[in-house]
Amino acid sequence: MYPDLTLILGGEARATASEGTMTVSNPANGQDLATIPRAGRAEAEEAARLSLKGFADWSTLSPYDRSKVMRRAADLMRERADRAARVMTLEQGKPLAEARGEWLGSADLLDWFAEEGRRVYGRIVPSRAPSIHISVLKKPAGPVACFTPWNFPAWNTMQKVAPALGAGCSVVIKPASETPGSAWMIGQALLDAGLPPATISVVWGKTSEISDALIAAPEIRKVSLTGSTRVGRIVAAQAGQHLKKVTMELGGHGPVIVAADADLDRLVPMAVQWKYRNAGQVCVSPTRFIVDDAVHDAFVARLAEGAAALKLGDGLEEGTQMGPLTQKAQLTQVAEMVADAEAKGAKVETGGARVGNIGNFFAPTVVSGMTPEMLAMTEEPFGPIALVIRSEGLEASLAEANRLPVGLGAYLFTRSMEVSQAVQDRLKSGMLGINHFALALPETPFGGVLDSGYGSEGGIEGIEAYLSTMTVTAAI
Repeated sequence: MYPDLTLILGGEARATASEGTMTVSNPANGQDLATIPRAGRAEAEEAARLSLKGFADWSTLSPYDRSKVMRRAADLMRERADRAARVMTLEQGKPLAEARGEWLGSADLLDWFAEEGRRVYGRIVPSRAPSIHISVLKKPAGPVACFTPWNFPAWNTMQKVAPALGAGCSVVIKPASETPGSAWMIGQALLDAGLPPATISVVWGKTSEISDALIAAPEIRKVSLTGSTRVGRIVAAQAGQHLKKVTMELGGHGPVIVAADADLDRLVPMAVQWKYRNAGQVCVSPTRFIVDDAVHDAFVARLAEGAAALKLGDGLEEGTQMGPLTQKAQLTQVAEMVADAEAKGAKVETGGARVGNIGNFFAPTVVSGMTPEMLAMTEEPFGPIALVIRSEGLEASLAEANRLPVGLGAYLFTRSMEVSQAVQDRLKSGMLGINHFALALPETPFGGVLDSGYGSEGGIEGIEAYLSTMTVTAAI
């Protein structure tokens, strides 16, 4: 069921690589899915060189013609959704329904930016002198290096590829080594739709060599990363040495302010669904539930009941609601966070341990009595752990929500417009969901503040990040 993957270098398949081979494994059972080529510096430098030709081929096409290719690729992705979802579940672990939804959402991203690319407008600036004509032009920034993680291997890839192509840029995609198949299938759909071959490369393997080479390559003019804050600092510093445009979508620690008037009948089912989606491996996952004392006990009991009822299992099995963690190392990390919280006085309401000894399964977990000195309250768990903090009023809730130096996604549940406005005014976050958890749409900007990075993916802001500005003043 898993494809016979090859690297894609300038649109051409490459079955061998300078760093030998590597294996892709199924996190649900630990079994190897495939042995594939492992790229290094040589392939990255070649991909960068080829991207310059791809940029020339693609950027000279009209926005109208580029749009047609992108929309054709989006249609091909929809036709291939069933197979792509199985590939994603095999390599990443999420339930098949989630994988299919992610793949189809990625096709929507491609459609959205196919149209945005047709509407990249400059402007005319009124001149001070009648003999001077002033205009502002928008041009594609150049070849782009796209670094994507394993948690949403299609969506995160397309968040970069779609606006880059829409703007007229060529792309070199470096997917996570755990999940290369999803990016490879995106590349195949684009090439099959008529994308000029040199416009796209997909390389995976020795991460440090590939990233160092791409960032330093003179052909690459834009770097986009989705990853941890730690990695973001490294990549941003490297790109800064070469004065390259950068978009950084980094880590978060999603606070959820639950006010005293919150509708628990509405909140709890959504909290269960969105907290344990993708086993909590979501940068905007609701993680710190900051719950007013008036509803705290009822919320904890109902959330724990909902989490305990989830069906944990292989994502390919019918009825599975939560799959395994993608990386085995996460099992240790998540378990250590739970143990640390318990040792410092927290209470595990449900879950809290690994399930079985085959695959990377960890039980959906709710921990109450959390306090700031606990490890999970300062480091992003990135797993199926809901942390519950008792709060005494809105001031205390806002203080906790703003305590950490990250600000990606945040949430508020209240029936009060006054509370809603106060949180909008004072919360430090790039995105805020009020009475719901859905933040990522093709038409809306997605990005954070503080240590959660800078720049936005999605919306008109998303394509702007892949454009350069030229001011033209002409004497008539």
